[in-house]
Amino acid sequence: MVKPFFRDHFARIDRQVVLVDALGAIHKGPQAVEDMRRAMGDILSAFRPGRNAWLSQLLLGKRVERILFAATKADHLHHLQHPRLTAIMEALTREARDRARFAGAETAAMSIAALRVTTEEIRAHNGVELPCVRGTLENGKQAAFYPGELPEDPAHLLGPARKGADTWLGEDYGFMTFSPAHLSLRPGDGPPHIRLDRAAQFLIGDRL
Repeated sequence: MVKPFFRDHFARIDRQVVLVDALGAIHKGPQAVEDMRRAMGDILSAFRPGRNAWLSQLLLGKRVERILFAATKADHLHHLQHPRLTAIMEALTREARDRARFAGAETAAMSIAALRVTTEEIRAHNGVELPCVRGTLENGKQAAFYPGELPEDPAHLLGPARKGADTWLGEDYGFMTFSPAHLSLRPGDGPPHIRLDRAAQFLIGDRL
């Protein structure tokens, strides 16, 4: 079942997006983060990264020239935390990206949301202003949510994860599932997103 899929589908791919639920793994704990880091290192075994010179295409078939590792659900965080999520994504995928670059492929890490389902707001709590996101829950109710502050240094997550810690010491990273809101788009308008245009620019910008 697997061989025909790789032969007929992956053999023709020269650009690849790897979607990663980094926030979900962080919420589950250090062991989930370590599992994800290892998976990112192993996932390139399914691809053949490298440059597509005309001779190598004739002899070896197509290679994946550009690989984007994208942390999904960026809309579940206030934009002030997006740089930290991207830094965590870069750290999680460093081994995979190093292997791909060594083979000649271009790589990037990014935080995106293909369909933005939240809006941002600042809420005061115990005299502190918290950057929150507001959206519609699965039960139809509106809720504002503060997921906790991601660490500025990804090592604060990856260190305990590599050491096999059971929980985040003194930290609690929340996660909430929001449902898409009803959209009323004018002709020619696209749905709200976060950095989907930048993702497309990296993957296919040289072809346009």
